[in-house]
Amino acid sequence: MPQVDTFNDRKAQFELDPIYLNRWSPRSFLSKPVEDDKLLGVLEAARWAPSAYNDQPWKFIIARTEEDRRKFDSFVSDFNLAWCKAAPVLILILSRTVTERGDNPSHAFDTGAAWGFLALEAVRKGLITHAMTGIDKAKAREVLNVPQDYEVQGLVALGYQGPKENLPEALRERERPSQRKPLEESLFEGGFGQAFRF
Repeated sequence: MPQVDTFNDRKAQFELDPIYLNRWSPRSFLSKPVEDDKLLGVLEAARWAPSAYNDQPWKFIIARTEEDRRKFDSFVSDFNLAWCKAAPVLILILSRTVTERGDNPSHAFDTGAAWGFLALEAVRKGLITHAMTGIDKAKAREVLNVPQDYEVQGLVALGYQGPKENLPEALRERERPSQRKPLEESLFEGGFGQAFRF
């Protein structure tokens, strides 16, 4: 199988654009602000994600100011707060669970696509992202006045990558790109449990 090299020692089994290998989830952020044009470009990429019936169920609540960050900090777990407090931008991702047709069974699936587009565009712009679900979703809903027809999906830290030495000592060892399972472990062909034929 052909291999694709990348700067961070990850290897792809099959040819693809290196942006996919260069996207990972660092925890060390510089406090340097993200320029508006870069932030809006990242969010613009998310806007173009596919969705069922083109409903685009995603919404993003952004925290950049000290006041907004304090509100967000109130629902982030202690573990995540220890590293994400340095990130200059936090983005809470929501998905609308209903449409004018009734329940939206694909709201989470579609919003996941938007998050993926956002993460890849961040890499293209020289930024990093780290998504987290270690948050108190009920408290986030209360603090940010999230309507009941929206589900809190997760929180994303966005900014410029900092050195691992900026992290608490326990996290420094983990500050490297992770590998992925071999492709064949994720594929079936014709039915569940039936091996894909390469």
